[in-house]
Amino acid sequence: MISLNKVSKQYGKQIVFVDASFQLNPGERAGLVGPNGAGKTTLFNIIAGVIRPDEGRILLDGADITGRRTHELCALGLVRTFQIAHEFARMTVLENLMVVPSGQTGESLLAAWLRWGKVRVEEARLRERAEAVLEFLRLDELAGELAGNLSGGQKKLLELGRAMMTEAKVVLLDEVGAGVNRTLLGELAGHIEKLNRDQGYSFCVIEHDMDLIARLCHPVIVMAEGSVLAQGTMHEIKANEAVIEAYLGSRAAHRPGGHRAEARRR
Repeated sequence: MISLNKVSKQYGKQIVFVDASFQLNPGERAGLVGPNGAGKTTLFNIIAGVIRPDEGRILLDGADITGRRTHELCALGLVRTFQIAHEFARMTVLENLMVVPSGQTGESLLAAWLRWGKVRVEEARLRERAEAVLEFLRLDELAGELAGNLSGGQKKLLELGRAMMTEAKVVLLDEVGAGVNRTLLGELAGHIEKLNRDQGYSFCVIEHDMDLIARLCHPVIVMAEGSVLAQGTMHEIKANEAVIEAYLGSRAAHRPGGHRAEARRR
């Protein structure tokens, strides 16, 4: 579904990553992990069209999307969420979903005046669809609440709902667990699993919570010092000496018994 082939990016003399390559197959939930500064979010920004790579190619479902803009990629079925939710704070939860689909007739001032009947029909359909999404996410009781009043976890659910309104093929989730309490995080993980299982969404997840990664993701892709260090199951990643050293340093990696317990905790 997504293929990265030797993607590189640097700012001046600062190399963010070099020759980053991996694949996300249809229906997979891949986890992208690594120490802070490994280049994970920058890589997401490149895939999502926010930043252009210096070198390399990115394919979406076999088509070259390298350098394509964010709105173009959204129309092709590639969307992303953010570590800090980007809701329209002074619009209601329902309105935050209804505003997502592009190409609405009511976006044109002239059409809103002269084709108001068509606008009303479209909005009725969008409302029905948005209400179904809110019911799926168990946010339907908050439909009329201002989005800015939601908790951090509820805002993450709303971001997932906005991705659903685009009928995405691939969703990039940037630290979906950040600022979310454990109970709501379990619900959020369940929604991701259900969307993947029942509706065929593919996910790529940046996350520091290794328990969440272990639950959601296969394969797990590890980045360190600007490159893809390893890829495999969580069990394989935890046993990989290069990964342990990247997280903990060479001394910890060779301390008898120390790296295993630390890797489990992470």
